[in-house]
Amino acid sequence: MNVKILFNSTSNNDHLSVGWGLAFLIGKHILFDTGEKGSFLKNNIKTLKIDFSLVNYVVISHDHWDHTGGLGDILKMTTDINVYSCPGFSTDFKQNVKSGKASLIENRTFTKIVENVYTTGEILGEYNGEQIAEQALVIETERGLSVITGCAHPGIIKILRTVKKNFNGKQLYSVLGGFHLLNTDPPHIQGILDEFKKMGVKKVGPTHCSGSEAENMFRSHYKNDFLNMKVGENIII
Repeated sequence: MNVKILFNSTSNNDHLSVGWGLAFLIGKHILFDTGEKGSFLKNNIKTLKIDFSLVNYVVISHDHWDHTGGLGDILKMTTDINVYSCPGFSTDFKQNVKSGKASLIENRTFTKIVENVYTTGEILGEYNGEQIAEQALVIETERGLSVITGCAHPGIIKILRTVKKNFNGKQLYSVLGGFHLLNTDPPHIQGILDEFKKMGVKKVGPTHCSGSEAENMFRSHYKNDFLNMKVGENIII
């Protein structure tokens, strides 16, 4: 399965837009998150020559501007799309999706999207002292399970344990996306890294809200198994 980075904060190509937030294309049919701004995402889709008419599913990790910012523009690009959200997302978010004539699918529990691709369903966490609902994407291949996260507000380890529980402890192959470790002290990051090792995670791609300290620590440990998360990159999982 191929994962293409459509939006992030860094790129090797000056013609690609960068900023705060994430957007990943899973295979040819699933978009995970939409970054901070529709014009940025549309530019990258055009520059990377993505055939967006093939995209049938949009999975939104959580209801924050840097993950939903491009959704309105995306919904204008197609009329046949399913948007996967959590029940805990805002009323405004849900109304905006419905007004865009997309089908809104709210996932409270683990849900299959297409063959070998799943959403964890709603996992609750905390942000700025308030409860937040978030979901992650899980891809099952012969190499094991790959988990893609938006910001991991509920805690990256909590998310991974939820995934392993739903797959009866199957091997974790890779974990990509935001780990929510920005401004976290090194001992705590080391504890997270130790848990990754205990779980047998083979490859990692921390980015976005993971923070430079965490990225450097994961890079130092994983070496050649640390994945490049720049816009335009393809990751085979």
